[in-house]
Amino acid sequence: MNLFVKEALVKQKAEELENASPEAILQYAVETFPNITLACSFGAEDVVLVDMLQKISPKTDIFYLDTDFHFKETYETRDRLEERYNLKFVQAKTLVTPEEQAAKHGEALWKSDPNACCNIRKVEPLTQILSKYEAWITGIRRDQAPTRANAKKIEYDTKFGLIKFNPIAGWTSEDVWNYIRANDVIYNPLHDNHYPSIGCEYCTRQVMPGEDPRAGRWSGNDKTECGLHK
Repeated sequence: MNLFVKEALVKQKAEELENASPEAILQYAVETFPNITLACSFGAEDVVLVDMLQKISPKTDIFYLDTDFHFKETYETRDRLEERYNLKFVQAKTLVTPEEQAAKHGEALWKSDPNACCNIRKVEPLTQILSKYEAWITGIRRDQAPTRANAKKIEYDTKFGLIKFNPIAGWTSEDVWNYIRANDVIYNPLHDNHYPSIGCEYCTRQVMPGEDPRAGRWSGNDKTECGLHK
């Protein structure tokens, strides 16, 4: 099947699934693409999807990008989720150690060139792990950022060459937290301390009332995405 036909079929299915529940989209995703994986950053949206997926298809792979630079609370959230669901998250990680990165690019590459740092520690490992699958699931929402406003519930990911599902693309932050409370889902405690969007420790700051929810990511420069989502 050529790319044009594949994208046309995906577009048609996206229209059919636009009003479907996240659970229904996940059910369709795992049944249609058995070789699928969920990307988890241990943020609020992703822990919701972990909970849903455990109820629908507990054997489906769930991976995370271990940058070596996450908050300790993020790693603790990972461990608590593994214990609750009796699962093991798949670790995707660069072969470049923080020390090797500093030796080659200088200290604090995340400050001098955050795009390069994200490329080394996120994009390259993501490219590697996604090459093993035919589809992936993400927790992006349309109202998170202008760059995500046109996300479809299912789309063809031209950057990585596979099908991409965004089951909660149409949800609001309130929808996410309503699900977390209703289902007693484990979440990153940093969310309770003015961190609505959580990335690496060096590139994430608290967001005060009135600020954009993603203002705490790469604060001080015009970077808004780490390169995982086109």
